[in-house]
Amino acid sequence: MSQAVTMARIYLIEGRDDINKIITRLVELNASGFTVFKGVAGLGSDHRLHKASLLALSSELPIIIEFFDKPERVTEIIEQLGDLVKPELVISWSAQSGI
Repeated sequence: MSQAVTMARIYLIEGRDDINKIITRLVELNASGFTVFKGVAGLGSDHRLHKASLLALSSELPIIIEFFDKPERVTEIIEQLGDLVKPELVISWSAQSGI
């Protein structure tokens, strides 16, 4: 049975954003689940290329946190993350869960 859900994706930069606080908040808000992806390269909102390098001791690599839930829950969770994440770094779209 198919169910309407909303997917949400949060774009962050390693070392600039407090990713652990965001993860903790998602757990506290009982998000149905989430995945954290670490990119090897990305072009940030500052239009600077962030990429992995063998010579770099610390990187500003792209991080994406993705989750989905019922549309009203996603809206609530995004609102509760407002003090940790800039609104322009969050995107969401409608999807279907299940078959």
